Amino acid sequence: MYYLPRLKEIRLLKNMKQKDVCELLNMKQSQYSRYESGEDEMKIGTLIEICQALNISADYILGLSDEPLLLNDDR
Repeated sequence: MYYLPRLKEIRLLKNMKQKDVCELLNMKQSQYSRYESGEDEMKIGTLIEICQALNISADYILGLSDEPLLLNDDR
């Protein structure tokens, strides 16, 4: 799955641990880890929530764009 490396890449670029993302999403770390590793496929709603939490466009995560566009500038 193409989005997996980018999902982790963005998280690391933002100096966040999985635990940090999970706190924003109110999700167990074990579940988020399975998304990042590709063990579980995420629903589109989960992808949207992750993009909002990381302030990054879904187009970048999904590989539709090579520019990691921010959703907004106030985060």
